[in-house]
Amino acid sequence: MSRAGADFPPEFLIGAATAAFQIEGAAREDGRGPSIWDTFSHTPGKTWNGDTGDVAADHYHRVEADLDLMAELGLEAYRFSISWPRVQPGGSGRVEPRGLAFYDRLVDGLLERGIRPIATLYHWDLPQELEDVGGWANRETAFRFEEYARMAAAHLGDRVHTWTTLNEPWCSAYLGYGSGAHAPGRTDGADALAAVHHLNLAHGLAVSAIRGAASNAPDVSVTLNFHVTRGDDPDAKRRVDALANRAFTSPMLLGRYDEDLLRDTASVSDWSFVEPGDLERIHQPLDFLGVNYYSTVTVRTWDGVSERVKNDGHKDMGGSPWPGSPDIDFLPQAGPYTDMGWNIAPDGLEELLVSLSEQFPDLPLMITENGAAFADVVTVDGDRQVVDDPERTDYLRRHFAAARRAMDRGVDLRGYLVWSLMDNFEWGYGYSKRFGVVHIDYETQRRTVKNSGLWLSDLIRNRQISGVVRE
Repeated sequence: MSRAGADFPPEFLIGAATAAFQIEGAAREDGRGPSIWDTFSHTPGKTWNGDTGDVAADHYHRVEADLDLMAELGLEAYRFSISWPRVQPGGSGRVEPRGLAFYDRLVDGLLERGIRPIATLYHWDLPQELEDVGGWANRETAFRFEEYARMAAAHLGDRVHTWTTLNEPWCSAYLGYGSGAHAPGRTDGADALAAVHHLNLAHGLAVSAIRGAASNAPDVSVTLNFHVTRGDDPDAKRRVDALANRAFTSPMLLGRYDEDLLRDTASVSDWSFVEPGDLERIHQPLDFLGVNYYSTVTVRTWDGVSERVKNDGHKDMGGSPWPGSPDIDFLPQAGPYTDMGWNIAPDGLEELLVSLSEQFPDLPLMITENGAAFADVVTVDGDRQVVDDPERTDYLRRHFAAARRAMDRGVDLRGYLVWSLMDNFEWGYGYSKRFGVVHIDYETQRRTVKNSGLWLSDLIRNRQISGVVRE
């Protein structure tokens, strides 16, 4: 154990992140169209307890109060996502001015409070009309995304500090089209690989569209969720790395698909959806790379005899998120664990940041999501509510310390955004998992800053990691 000291310079951004579908609610108001997550969550058996995002944290109606709460915490940056079906209900054509007006209020309110807006264009809420004609397995969706990106950047591009094209395309492609655990709930490996490419293409097209439409020369990035692998099976680790990590970093950052990825997936797809010029469109310069990290995975190749171990941290809905490698086993890992069952491994974050810095030495990094779900308990102290969440505080303390160690090893890390600002709709897990540093009472919508939120506020104010850090 060690005591933390002076840690983060003034220019290092510390803030929090959310996603539109998880917090906004107002699912059928002011012209918003349905998304694939509206359809999926209203399908029996797809989410815990049949939970939907219809109301969520009601952020759409409580945006001013939530902005005041962000200011109270001292957030320096706030990463939010724009709901594509709120601003363009059908995914193409008509733009909804009431939807754009909401994001005007949000961005203007952030700037008035001295908080930098970081806008994510896509956090999984594809307009249902686009899914009805093939979704991300359809090449045309990438070009609809380009048009959406250009429209959003033209409207907000005089005020947004940073644009993120996609959030975790691994989830969108493999969980949405391969395993069926996420919307739209399809279980076709070939479609999942097509979605990988079309998401990559959408990213590249959007980068160019943003740079052409924004008037304030913003930073442009993408956010990827990296799989940090453990275990004694080098080929299993290589295959997971190819599918989960290099399927995105190689085309986006190097302009290629790696030969081992194509070879591993040849039994599923011939990759004929990659057309001439696509890789040039995808490979666009970025201002930094967004890094999402929660835990590690320990993998091996199934021997064909022993019992299968397929707990990769996501719900089993019948399909595989590993096209071409369905024989990968995900082994139990040493605890402690979060309420999601994910192992707590701050060393994995340090390892990941150093590895990315070595692979892409000229590309700055930003932690765009890191946090933990725990079963919070609300107590009453006089006339105020208290949520003492020492496990989450310890989790954040240890991961911020890991980030600091990576910086000491030469990593150009620009910021750290905690997931999440507030409790929210946790996709297939509904409202059963709480990630927020702000507690939401879903019956009353009362907000209560948890002790982890108070710790984060102190970190922002003092630039130091307070308390004892366990390595």
